[in-house]
Amino acid sequence: MALFRFATDPPARPLIRTQNLIMRAPLAGDYSAWASLRMQSRDFLTPWEPVWSEDDLTRTSFRLRVKRAAREIASDEAYSLFVLDAHSEALLGGLTLGLVRRGVAQACTLGYWMGQRHAGKGHMTEAVRGALDFAFSELALHRVEAACLPNNEPSRRLLERVGFTREGEARGYLRINGVWADHLLYGLLSSEPRRPPETGRKL
Repeated sequence: MALFRFATDPPARPLIRTQNLIMRAPLAGDYSAWASLRMQSRDFLTPWEPVWSEDDLTRTSFRLRVKRAAREIASDEAYSLFVLDAHSEALLGGLTLGLVRRGVAQACTLGYWMGQRHAGKGHMTEAVRGALDFAFSELALHRVEAACLPNNEPSRRLLERVGFTREGEARGYLRINGVWADHLLYGLLSSEPRRPPETGRKL
């Protein structure tokens, strides 16, 4: 495994497969499924996300998202992926390995969202495990960071379940739902053991 990777040699196929999931870059043809899932899940997602723009769910806005995701993957800046059921190919949510830093850092930031009707079934835990494998093996990163609101118990449990260590708290870290909010900070190193799946645990 290479110690350093740079923007000149990103993975040719940013595709992650796990037992039950596929994670890939968004495509123009995903618009209807994405817009429908996001709209149906709006109240569920609002407390945990930045304020949605007025044109957030438009086809034009989605096309820009697709182009940006492709550009960022090609330049090794970020990997914004859709999480799909491997059997039905239904869209379940999204996951991003963003803010990729090379050089002496070799790190990125993990973020994710799940459609309301798919939450609580273990999908995101499986997705995060797969994304960590990808980050540490395919991307040759040293560290993955994550942050969550203190009152987001499901997200806290997920991060701790897969092996993240809570490292501190950042005041006014991100503007969530229109308010600058404190966040708990987590980190996981490539050299640290990741916890195996536990029977009966869901998110």
